[in-house]
Amino acid sequence: MRALLIINPRATSMTGRDAGLVVRALGARLNLDTKQTQYRGHAGKLAAASAADGYDLVVTFSGDGTVNEVVNGLMQIPDPPARPALAPIPGGGANVFARTLGLPSTAGGAVQHIIAAVTAGEWRKIGLGLAGDRYFTFSAGLGVDAEVIGDMERQRAHGRRASVAAYLRTAVRRYYRTDRSRPALTLRVPGQPAVHSLFMGVVTNSSPWTYLGSHPVRPAHADFSSGLDLFALRRLRTLTTLAALGHMMHADNDQLPAGRDVVSASALGELAFEAERPIAYHIDGEYLGETKSVAFRFVPDALRVIA
Repeated sequence: MRALLIINPRATSMTGRDAGLVVRALGARLNLDTKQTQYRGHAGKLAAASAADGYDLVVTFSGDGTVNEVVNGLMQIPDPPARPALAPIPGGGANVFARTLGLPSTAGGAVQHIIAAVTAGEWRKIGLGLAGDRYFTFSAGLGVDAEVIGDMERQRAHGRRASVAAYLRTAVRRYYRTDRSRPALTLRVPGQPAVHSLFMGVVTNSSPWTYLGSHPVRPAHADFSSGLDLFALRRLRTLTTLAALGHMMHADNDQLPAGRDVVSASALGELAFEAERPIAYHIDGEYLGETKSVAFRFVPDALRVIA
């Protein structure tokens, strides 16, 4: 099998030693070429050209942002059977996509898992979310969660390392700084009445939504195949927010978050958010600035993954 390994050397938990081990382990079993990303968007260009370059498999050693670039690059290949399969090796901070697929949390463990799956010919098809013209693997969000991600990206740009503690501190600061008096969002689902005056909305294609260290946070129970799930808040009251987070932290809870200030739904094929003013927006943990509207759609059986 001919494989392309795309490495983001600036990923949160990336080390040269780990990269060397990954290259040697994969190179011993696959016909492997390796490329390092040089700029934002480079991984997507490499993935978009992968089929024409004769690759059967694209492996990422990176965080979720680079994985998202690669997914969007692969989806530019118009013929689905011609799209190389994808195998993610965790190299970032949260690594939500790789962990949700069931891969080990360490690079070495993930490589061995992937090699075993390739040897056995095991792969699966997954659905993707589509937000506007951009695909996402696990989540997209509007509102305070996107504001937190934007804050963290600015901190990292100034050399501060991402960590669970840093995210928690940033989330608390942002919660008390964000506008909690003027809800901006309206939710529209085909065939249902519009839901007005929402402060934040999270759309998920898989569960968990994210991780706090090793602990999964689950606002919904999507599984890459059933459609998009939704979690939104009508108010950003402290008790309401804490109650919703407490529900999400119980991994064995099969019920969607509920309550007077909570809006939730599952297995949606389409939905859209409109905003009265520009609002923060992210896809797969990457801050995309502000927007006033986003239309979402579920795309079934979009991509093959080795995991």
